[in-house]
Amino acid sequence: MSFLPAGCRVLITGGTGSFGRAMVRRLLDSDVGEIRVLSRDEAKQDAMRRRLADDRVRYHVGDVRDPETVLRATRDVQFVFHAAALKQVPSCEFFPLEAVRTNVLGSVNVIEAADRNGVSSVVSLSTDKAVYPVNAMGMSKALMEKVAQAHARNNPRSSTVVSCVRYGNVMYSRGSVIPLFIEQIKTGRAPTVTDPAMTRFLMSLAESVELVEHAFTHARPGDLFIWKASACTVGDLAEALCELYDVPPKFEVIGTRHGEKSDETLVNREELVLAEDLGKFFRVPVDARDLNYELYFSDGDLALAKMADFNSANAPRLDVPGIVRLLTTLPEIRADLASRG
Repeated sequence: MSFLPAGCRVLITGGTGSFGRAMVRRLLDSDVGEIRVLSRDEAKQDAMRRRLADDRVRYHVGDVRDPETVLRATRDVQFVFHAAALKQVPSCEFFPLEAVRTNVLGSVNVIEAADRNGVSSVVSLSTDKAVYPVNAMGMSKALMEKVAQAHARNNPRSSTVVSCVRYGNVMYSRGSVIPLFIEQIKTGRAPTVTDPAMTRFLMSLAESVELVEHAFTHARPGDLFIWKASACTVGDLAEALCELYDVPPKFEVIGTRHGEKSDETLVNREELVLAEDLGKFFRVPVDARDLNYELYFSDGDLALAKMADFNSANAPRLDVPGIVRLLTTLPEIRADLASRG
């Protein structure tokens, strides 16, 4: 049974990426009327068209940087999942303005087009790197969140609900370290680990889709939803993959790359003061204060001093057997291991 109304039209920006493909597969199992996939990569669209062979999926070649393209793609659509983004930390470091054009201005285009066309709900994909960002990718995603929240704050009469979901590392998505480690292991190399003590959140694509489903059906304007992911060290992740592929547990330490943090934060303490605990995830409502800042200068928040960030250093920690169990839930790894006999 669909979490969206029967016969509705959905647009997925960046629909040929890891998140987009997972969302399309989920929607095709429902009674959705039409799924529009907007992306720049016509080759990926053609491969997706051949693989799915479902006429409910319509493909739009275009870029979220172009307002007119997005305006046309959102026409007569009820729901938008905005996943189009530049996600690679190194490339965004070298070309930060490109990250701004796609992740920030592209998001403005999506939200404004959705508002003009009367879209019911827009859910935008964010990342833990948006919290206390130290790299251009995280900074641009933090601004994307601000754009979504500002729409809610500045357009209280809008019929379009704009919300965000924030993830940690989604396993086996584009740019994930897991496919790299597996490729290195299968070619006889030791996985190249930046810092074995570095910690990262782990979640599956299925969990990411579940979080989007919740946002589509429960979000209020400006809401931010965050999955309470478990974490692990990068060294333990490499060791778990070595165990899965039956090779000696060893890795090569190459040092921390430019723009990387030792630990990632999913929810900062300022957000946790406002957050509603929903069991599997947090809901952080929009800060509805206006421009009269002087009203907030005289009084502080005593609760804030007692809060700690929810980060990958203090989150529930998976050990190597726990990581192995989680990895074996991934369809890609199960299929790869089965093909090896």
